[in-house]
Amino acid sequence: MFKVIDTHAHIDEVENLESALGEAAKAGVVAVIAVGSNHSSNQKTLRIADNHPDIIYPALGLHPWELGNTDPNSISVTLNFIEEQITRITAIGEIGLDYDKRVLKVASKERQKDILKTLLALAKRYAKPVSIHSRYAWKDTFDIVREAGIEKAVFHWFTGFSSALKDILEAGYFISATPAAEYHEEHRRAVRETPLDKLLLETDCPVMYGRENKYQSQPADVLRSLKAAAALKETDEPTLSRQTTRSAAEFFSLDV
Repeated sequence: MFKVIDTHAHIDEVENLESALGEAAKAGVVAVIAVGSNHSSNQKTLRIADNHPDIIYPALGLHPWELGNTDPNSISVTLNFIEEQITRITAIGEIGLDYDKRVLKVASKERQKDILKTLLALAKRYAKPVSIHSRYAWKDTFDIVREAGIEKAVFHWFTGFSSALKDILEAGYFISATPAAEYHEEHRRAVRETPLDKLLLETDCPVMYGRENKYQSQPADVLRSLKAAAALKETDEPTLSRQTTRSAAEFFSLDV
């Protein structure tokens, strides 16, 4: 059995959590980086991590999708909470930019950028790695992360242009492969173009995957990410599991 790490999961949204974590352990998942998306999500993620310290490693964040539902006072509360809990967390995430027109209707580019810069300054101050969302905003997100002086960043579920990927990799940052590497062409290209030592695995669970046969993901599905990425990289699954697990453990400072 392979040792694997799910480096990006919305564990606070997973139904039947105990069952899902049991299945993950049976599948060889030795750690799950549980990302937060807003204040209540961050609080729940910490509670889950406290109950499952053997497998759940918390990251706290503020997702750009949440900004349209969040007033300035709530944002301040979220930012203060993240800083208050900084010694308890493995990373800051999920954070980033999203230029989908539905998001921009409720959260302008400038507002998103301002909040991202604040969160990155926090990550820089406390030397925390960051888990980055960058949909349709690949260049701007990369530029802001680099200008913030961040040393460890993973651009999760990357689907951007090859030019943006090149900048990310040259800066020493990572991308992560999801089960969408089975079928999503832009994501498959990104995985194919990323060196093994800059690739991590994730599920982004409980997101829905698949085209004809859809399924709701859970942490055990990181094995689908592994299998798809190994095929794209033309390597065997044991080699990729060893490399990605080693990389993730070092990136997130995990003792696994």
